[in-house]
Amino acid sequence: MSRRFSYELAPSTGPAFGLIVLRADETLERDVGRMVPPALQPLVTRVESGNSVTPDSLRAMEARLTGAAALFPDGHRFDVIGYGCTSATAQIGAGAVAARIRAGASTQHVTEPVSATIAACRALGLQSLAILSPYVEVVSAPLRDCFRAAGIATPVFGTFDEPVEANVVRIDADSIRSAAASLVHGVDGLFLSCTNLRVLDLIEELEDRLAMPVLSSNQTLLWHMSALAGHPEGVTIPGRLGAAQLS
Repeated sequence: MSRRFSYELAPSTGPAFGLIVLRADETLERDVGRMVPPALQPLVTRVESGNSVTPDSLRAMEARLTGAAALFPDGHRFDVIGYGCTSATAQIGAGAVAARIRAGASTQHVTEPVSATIAACRALGLQSLAILSPYVEVVSAPLRDCFRAAGIATPVFGTFDEPVEANVVRIDADSIRSAAASLVHGVDGLFLSCTNLRVLDLIEELEDRLAMPVLSSNQTLLWHMSALAGHPEGVTIPGRLGAAQLS
């Protein structure tokens, strides 16, 4: 015996977030899950990324972004889609990233950690940053160029000099604490670069210790996505940035 039942469609519960995560990333989705309430959890797709982080492997993602965005559910309209790679955005360019994503998905806004961090600096009034990156310096140079073009000085730079993505996620908290404390001289704030670096739990601790705003790729990305979507209730951003308004 079979029976057919009628049904009603539930209304949307809030803004539609989309997230494009690197294949090699083990951290971003976990961090997003902690900052975003269940009703607003984003739809997620992944993009092929290299096991070794080089300028060439980062630039190669540009050609794959449209295909990754096209893997979101057919016909879905997003309020904002975030692309989870700081260094690749700096290599490819924020405008090109947005264009590639819009070619594969319908969204009102696109952001990534570079644009998000620049917006966060403006919201907090930061004119200079110390940067701590896991990657070799040649990978991080374009990121510093992006900040410089936006009027944000980066006079202090530190790196763990790690080319292998699988090792980045396992850099321990004490290593990050020690490196961060040695960098912050003559700057307004600290930026912990890379969506795969596990630093979300360290932000408020470091702000207290260093007496300055501390930003991270995942924190600024979710803050910017939330701001572009109208600051929906329940999104929790750690650190001083949590109280900042998009300017």
